[in-house]
Amino acid sequence: MLTRGAVLREVPGRFEVVELEVDDPRPGEIRVRMVASGLCHSDDHHATGDQKVGILPFAGGHEGAGIVEAVGPGTAGFAEGDHVVFSFLPACGRCRWCAHGMQNLCDLGASLATNARWEDPTSFRLSLDGRPVGQMCGLSTFCEYTTVSTASAVKVDPSVPLEIACLTGCGVGTGWGAAVNSAEVRPGQVVIVMGIGGIGINAVQGAAHAGASAVIAVDPVAFKREQALGLGATHAVEDIREGADLARSMTNGQGADASIVCVGVTRGAHVGQALRAVRKGGTCVVVGLGDVRTREGDIPLMELTLYQKRLQGSLFGASAPTADIPAQLELYRQGALKLDELITTRYTLDEVAEGFDDMHAGRNLRGVIVF
Repeated sequence: MLTRGAVLREVPGRFEVVELEVDDPRPGEIRVRMVASGLCHSDDHHATGDQKVGILPFAGGHEGAGIVEAVGPGTAGFAEGDHVVFSFLPACGRCRWCAHGMQNLCDLGASLATNARWEDPTSFRLSLDGRPVGQMCGLSTFCEYTTVSTASAVKVDPSVPLEIACLTGCGVGTGWGAAVNSAEVRPGQVVIVMGIGGIGINAVQGAAHAGASAVIAVDPVAFKREQALGLGATHAVEDIREGADLARSMTNGQGADASIVCVGVTRGAHVGQALRAVRKGGTCVVVGLGDVRTREGDIPLMELTLYQKRLQGSLFGASAPTADIPAQLELYRQGALKLDELITTRYTLDEVAEGFDDMHAGRNLRGVIVF
């Protein structure tokens, strides 16, 4: 069938809306009518070239939710009309990582960079004028209709609006989990969150929910600092030096218990600053991405060793999406997790490029395409 979707034709480039052909679902696949898609910085990383695409044209979007419109032959567990949120990382449920509850590290993730079907790097679900089109994370949520693997879909309660639920497919779980799972924030601790965008604001929520006595939000944009104070931060400052000094003033000069780096384009200097801001035995969690070609950092090796600090990477907040997405939506239903407040602006599909312009200008916590 035909669908409209936003693609990159070149890199660096801007997303533009074109008419695509989308495959009927095969066994183990579903076709979904999209309802909403978040605009995440990871999509922009592909547009700028910080992250490489497997093939051009490339259909973007990986934080989305919709309604199942067709189910592939012999595909169990899904039916037409089901409400689903996509996990930007698939979970096969069988590999070593899934078996240990580490679905975010599922072996299927190794195929993400091909932008093709997991089992066949030459097979694509989308095409443009007869040419194959890559799917971001095997999803392409910037399309009105998309066909995906069931390993990437999580059924959710239809009582939760999908334009809200879509946020749990990336930003919420990545930030929340960075604080709760990766930093292992405990009651009474002091936490610094560096970078208050769609990820960092949820790290703020996660740290507050875990019982941190002080959550220090660091961002140069006044709007984002103001939003952080309304979503769990106790303090908000412009730069990490001020945040580190504030943490030391609260801890007899020791430093924060944890720092979480959620800067949109993360560099080695950011990681070094955040690592210096934590106490002996403290944890620095790195969530943000930058240029994939970056190989060097600015890490205080003496402090890392002699102060026994921990430097921890965090992918999707160390989440198990099939369990954590429904759990986060239940927290939302109970009022313990704020999602409506995360959406700054709603866009049409044709406004996708404008949405990323607003992201770069610091005007959004999260922009959402509503189909």
